[in-house]
Amino acid sequence: MTDTREGWLTWLPFGTLFVSLLLVIAALNTPIPRQDLGVVVLVVAVTAAWVGWWVTLHPGWQQRHGLMVVFFLGLLVCDLLLVWASPLFGFFVWTGYLFAGYALPGMWRVAGAVPVAVISALAQIGGIPTVTVADGAAFFAVAVVINLVIAGVMIYSETRKEQASAVRDKMLDDLATANVRLEEALRENAGLHAQLLVQAREAGMLDERQRMAGEIHDVLAQGLTGIVTQLEAADAHPREREHHLAAAKRLARQGLAEARRSVQALRPQQLDGAALPEALGEVVESWSELTGLRAELVTTGSPRRLLPEIEATLLRTAQEGLANVAKHADAGRVGLTLSYMEDVVTLDVRDDGAGFDPAEPREATADGGFGLRAMRERLSRIAGTLEVESEPGAGTAISACVPAITVGGTA
Repeated sequence: MTDTREGWLTWLPFGTLFVSLLLVIAALNTPIPRQDLGVVVLVVAVTAAWVGWWVTLHPGWQQRHGLMVVFFLGLLVCDLLLVWASPLFGFFVWTGYLFAGYALPGMWRVAGAVPVAVISALAQIGGIPTVTVADGAAFFAVAVVINLVIAGVMIYSETRKEQASAVRDKMLDDLATANVRLEEALRENAGLHAQLLVQAREAGMLDERQRMAGEIHDVLAQGLTGIVTQLEAADAHPREREHHLAAAKRLARQGLAEARRSVQALRPQQLDGAALPEALGEVVESWSELTGLRAELVTTGSPRRLLPEIEATLLRTAQEGLANVAKHADAGRVGLTLSYMEDVVTLDVRDDGAGFDPAEPREATADGGFGLRAMRERLSRIAGTLEVESEPGAGTAISACVPAITVGGTA
């Protein structure tokens, strides 16, 4: 049932019924056949009351198919009485096609249009008396066929259009429902992602302790062992005492620097009150001053505040990467690039140093060996990845990629 037809049914039936009555009154002195005016008015009143009761006053009954069949049959009786009273009521009988679409479901409207077409044809040939005159039946049959063809095509077309509209509306409703579910799923996924990061951080505490134990053993413990060895050598060889003491001091300074770096790896103080690009800039500047090597940081994209775990991991990755350059690369220049993209944030550390073969296994020794593994472990805890590109004599490039989850849980 279209909104247009519903609008017509609020005034068109009563309007055509009233106009037809006026035409009957205006044709009182013409040869057009009619019943007594009192009978005409009575039939008009009954018809108006029938339509008003079933349609105007009870629009909700449209959904009750049994009641609507009763209404439509009563309407056909009223139409037949009106045409019997005067053929001029054929103008009103035409609204029966609208009521067929209103009261009958689906293709039953075509069946309902048949009696309406018959009554309309009866009015068009001049009423019931005309059927009995010569050739009246033939004219009546032709009029019925014409009305049936026109009404059948119109109602069939309207029914198919409504069915297509109903299918389209259902598709739009399904699409809207799917969009709502997708939005809910995205919000839930963002919340779960943030929750997983927290759980991963808690589950990774043991791994972090093990990593720190490895660093303490390989760096600090070995450094202290070297200091003790130099001091013992100084006592055992008085002539070389100054040389061994100088070596012990040098080892102590190196151990202190490594201890400070390890403490910073536990809690990046550079992030206290500073954004990640500024904190990385401070790390790069300090490292450059300490090592005497040229290093620069480039930031691309629109910086935004990420979850603390993600920013801390990127900062630690930069520190570890620079430390590896200082230890192993023998580089002359280092470049860092921090890139903010829609869904991810990447940190690239490149040097022009000696390079190495990434496919060659690297064992953890007293000289190190935990750097790249530690970076991968840190990144994996926040669903990040680490890519390494290097070859002997051609420098090294590492690329850390992490999800761009901002404070608040959205990417």
